[in-house]
Amino acid sequence: IMSEEGLSPREATAKSMDQITSALIGIGLVLSAVFGPMVFFPGSTGVIYRQFSVTVISSMLLSVLVALILTPVLCASLLKPVSAGHESSDSAIFFLRPFFRWFNHTFSWARNLYVKLVGSILAKRLRYLFLFLLIVGAMGYLFNRMPTSYLPNEDQGILFVQATLPTGSTLEQTEKVMNKIRDHFLIKEKDGVDSFMSISGFSFSGQGQNTALGFIKLRAWDLRQRPDLKVEAIAGRAMGAFSQIKEAMVFAFPPPAVLELGNATGFDFQLQDRGGLGHEKLIAARNQLLGMAAQDPRLIRVRPNGMEDVPEYHIDVDWDKAGALGLSITSINNTIAAAFGSAYVNDFIQAGRVKRVFVQADAPYRMLPKDLKKLYVRNNIGRMVPFASFASGHWAIGSPKLERFNAFPSINIWGEPAPGHSSGEAMQAMEELVAKLPQGIGYDWTGLSYQERMAGTQAPLLYAFSIFVIFLCLAALYESWPIPIAILICLPLGIIGGVIASSMRGMSNDVYFQIGLLTTMGLTTKNAILIVQFARARVDEGAKLIDATLEAARLRLRPIIMTSLAFGFGILPLALASGAGSGAQRAIGTGVLGGVVTSTFLVILYAPLFYVMIYKLIGKHRKRVKKNNGIDQSTSGEQSHE
Repeated sequence: IMSEEGLSPREATAKSMDQITSALIGIGLVLSAVFGPMVFFPGSTGVIYRQFSVTVISSMLLSVLVALILTPVLCASLLKPVSAGHESSDSAIFFLRPFFRWFNHTFSWARNLYVKLVGSILAKRLRYLFLFLLIVGAMGYLFNRMPTSYLPNEDQGILFVQATLPTGSTLEQTEKVMNKIRDHFLIKEKDGVDSFMSISGFSFSGQGQNTALGFIKLRAWDLRQRPDLKVEAIAGRAMGAFSQIKEAMVFAFPPPAVLELGNATGFDFQLQDRGGLGHEKLIAARNQLLGMAAQDPRLIRVRPNGMEDVPEYHIDVDWDKAGALGLSITSINNTIAAAFGSAYVNDFIQAGRVKRVFVQADAPYRMLPKDLKKLYVRNNIGRMVPFASFASGHWAIGSPKLERFNAFPSINIWGEPAPGHSSGEAMQAMEELVAKLPQGIGYDWTGLSYQERMAGTQAPLLYAFSIFVIFLCLAALYESWPIPIAILICLPLGIIGGVIASSMRGMSNDVYFQIGLLTTMGLTTKNAILIVQFARARVDEGAKLIDATLEAARLRLRPIIMTSLAFGFGILPLALASGAGSGAQRAIGTGVLGGVVTSTFLVILYAPLFYVMIYKLIGKHRKRVKKNNGIDQSTSGEQSHE
């Protein structure tokens, strides 16, 4: 404005703020409206949404305040007066002036070419409208084809190993297997592994002498720059080596992205007996499901996360005979518990400290089932009754622990998607396999898988509500229908860039991708507001619709390009991130960077077109209504004067 009209810095600042103030307020409201609904979403997904929404809203509102208050003051105070026709390159350092002159000449040529292209688009509206419909169709097709997941996998610098030996294996056998696992990581994977620790007798599946759990700490991320030293590569090689261990079933897996929502990456599946078929039928269904999963190319490392059935000795008490002998249920249970387990009976003082006394049968007398015959139970008259007189026993096979999920008998199954597939595809594969099981067998999801299902159902509501709030904010700000509609129609032009960029990098539709899409929606509306708002202001001043739109496109091209370049280069490090937390950073950065590209180059072409078309459909009618209202008011005023 200073170089074109010769105004002073103060006058040019005042005029520019008159033109841009409403656009700044609109951009701030729109971006706040995009992220505002995310604050109210429940669950673990809502926690992630709130972290981003509060940060973006607060920073956006602060930046708008700075642009409205501090920036005009700085411009009026720091800028030096220039004469009309002054070229900005003349004020640069002498050896940079040729470059800036070339840049300004090139940009002016590109801007004139852009204005001609916009004029051609406005003259051939139906052709470009058809092209827009093709873009929207392509966006919907690509979006629906994107694999789904909850969160991207992260290299957190740790790895888990779970070993399960056959039922009845001893602790010594388990330790021998863990030594083989330790040697593999500390010798064969020494370039990527820092330390190894194991616990025998305990694992995520339960407790027992035949179970063990190992924790592998990897080296720092800056020491594992090679792809073969990433956590997934190390786990893949470990699975190949552990498949040669015949005496145990060993799985190596990284932790999930959110440790509080599970113990392993992949899916967390609950196979349920909803028809009351019994434990044996449930085990048979589990084995059938694992067999089908092993043949499905979308699934790998599908395994039960529980204890296998073990031999159990059942004691059958003849309660009628026990009652006739004067024995109570409590006395029978206490006798068995004290003899084969232990019972707290008293305290005693030793060396000034209170210690407890536990009663238990000596080891040689509680080793075998026949030792039950050596027990006696005191009846209600004080006599000792032999255990064999009212009870007997038999061997059976059963589960060592009671597993239920949502009140149904269940079996927990873990698994992971095969390379090239997402967790959403793996979950879909499991659901298809469960449909082939006998009637009465159902399923449910837990942990990260449950959150993924919840996030998938919440995403459409999130997008729809955000668009609705954007529309209300713009309609209230501009008191106009054409402007909000013309701006919202541009949203697919930004979304398609995020979808294409994420698809090209093999990423899935997860929570961070959804946050990136919402950011892209805000950037798209920002670019559209800069053009449409200025065109509307020129139309209100009396300019013709086409002329006002072309002038808006010409004047707003530079700020749109500058802000998009600044935002794009700011988000580029996220798209190229590596190391801790890089999965989430790449998911957000890739989607937003692709959206910035298309929201810049497509919106500057289609925002003028949509404004002209919507204005001709709605704007003329509103203008006619306003004129009629003005005539009616003037007429009524004349009548009242008479």
